[in-house]
Amino acid sequence: MTGLYRPRDLRRDERGTVTAEFAVVVPAVLVILGLVVGGIVIATNRLTLASAAADIARLEARGDIGLSTERLAGAGAGVTVERNRNGGLLCITLRAGPQRGILAALAVEGEACAAVTDPPEDTRKT
Repeated sequence: MTGLYRPRDLRRDERGTVTAEFAVVVPAVLVILGLVVGGIVIATNRLTLASAAADIARLEARGDIGLSTERLAGAGAGVTVERNRNGGLLCITLRAGPQRGILAALAVEGEACAAVTDPPEDTRKT
């Protein structure tokens, strides 16, 4: 019986088990890695939009429309703006345009509010 395996030898032969384990683990690791990277991208986009919304809200609340327009242009293409005035607060909501890939299903937005400053009494027109 030369060249043939006996049943006892087959139980001890571990050739191929590492390859099989690797083939099972790699897709799971790639999925987890993709979710982590996607989460980081979404969080970064949200922080960027929230920061830009805060800047724009402060600028518009104090009357600097020109600087506000420049900051909005720097926020990126595909960003939409929604302005809400509630009493003495001006709230700005920025929404990012459609994302690519799997992230296309998720909406990313940032919102901030600022107190509106009225011009001094002596400069108001009556």
